[in-house]
Amino acid sequence: MVAVAILAAGRGTRMKSKLPKVCHNLGSLSMVERVLKSCLGVDPLRCLVIVGYQAEQVKHSLAQFQDIEFVEQAEQLGTGHAVQQLLPHLEGFTGDLLVLNGDVPLLRSQTLQQLLDTHKTHQNAATILTAQLPNPQGYGRVFCDGQNLVTQIVEDRDCTTAQKQNRRINAGVYCFNWQKLAKILPNLQSNNDQKEYYLTDTIHQLKPVMAVDVEDYQEILGINNRNQLAEAYQILQDRVKEAWMMAGVTLINPDSITIDDTVELQPDVIIEPQTHLRGKTVIGSGSRIGPGSLIENSQLGKNVTALFSVVSDSVVQENSRIGPYTHLRGHVSVGESCRVGNFVELKNAQIGDRTNIAHLSYLGDATLGDQVNIGAGTITANYDGVQKHRTQIGDRTKTGSNSVLVAPITLGEDVTVAAGSVVTETTPDDCLVIARSRQVVKPGWRLNFPTP
Repeated sequence: MVAVAILAAGRGTRMKSKLPKVCHNLGSLSMVERVLKSCLGVDPLRCLVIVGYQAEQVKHSLAQFQDIEFVEQAEQLGTGHAVQQLLPHLEGFTGDLLVLNGDVPLLRSQTLQQLLDTHKTHQNAATILTAQLPNPQGYGRVFCDGQNLVTQIVEDRDCTTAQKQNRRINAGVYCFNWQKLAKILPNLQSNNDQKEYYLTDTIHQLKPVMAVDVEDYQEILGINNRNQLAEAYQILQDRVKEAWMMAGVTLINPDSITIDDTVELQPDVIIEPQTHLRGKTVIGSGSRIGPGSLIENSQLGKNVTALFSVVSDSVVQENSRIGPYTHLRGHVSVGESCRVGNFVELKNAQIGDRTNIAHLSYLGDATLGDQVNIGAGTITANYDGVQKHRTQIGDRTKTGSNSVLVAPITLGEDVTVAAGSVVTETTPDDCLVIARSRQVVKPGWRLNFPTP
């Protein structure tokens, strides 16, 4: 049995923010969400999150997760003090406790599983995750014997010149035999400059304690300021983009592209430069996205092209072309083999198959059938100042340039709307609609300007 405790009570003053440090986003998820997701991969029996500063905000950020237990740390007096708060909550628990930090969001589930497996195999009292850093300056060093059993942990300022050559550092991730840890937690002392209770002090009182080196030291990098947040995002992006390229996705100039790790891509997708994929986006095989596009929480089918466009919370079916400079938002659905072109905005609109909206149009709160052709400059006047109203356009209907459809309105099938019309009434099938004043020409008429 494994219980997980995530330390998430601190403010993080170096972030210079009112937001709790662990609630800052790293890509599409907050730091603490990422830590929680990584530990769920080891199938814990219980998950406890220790909260303190702006506890309600931390709880809200984890609302999507089920069966999370929150433990209050009213005063933040160190890592040992935080784990002491678990004593009444884990009374009678006989398994192992995995302790993680809410500001170390790059850990992989496989690494945590390796830590747990080593802990159980060797029946350790404690097992700590360590890393071999290229430059360990500033970190406490972990010293082990030939069996990786920890002999001592020495703070950087206390290391001799010889000890500073050791590159193994404490990652701050622990697995404890809970019953053994619970016996010594109440005896922790705060005899240090910070007057805090340190969890590392328990290591000297437990036997045996073993170290496990993480394969990729970047996994254990903590985040204390905005610079480190940006560095962690770059590491995350490198992981995501490398994985997709190995899976058959082409990224043209990967350094200019960002992809959330919640995005799903199929083989033979091509992502052009300056393109950003966000949230729960899914893109089908053969699609070409960008350059210069933002796709967010949207589903694009096979062989879709989206050029210099923004697509949010929308669906585009296969073989459709979007852009340049198209904006789809508010739950738009575009059918198969459509063209939505230059400077077109669609909002809360459903577009049938083989329909073209090629130029300079706004269609809001509209439903279009199949093979509709929307002329340049056509708009739906969907807002009366109080409410939004819907426009219905039947199959094979065509609107001329600069048409205005004043909602609520329905145009039947096979309707042709003359250019420049302002249509205010529902029309039947198979008709021509002309809704404009007849042109008047007055020969010899000119403005009379006053003489100087």
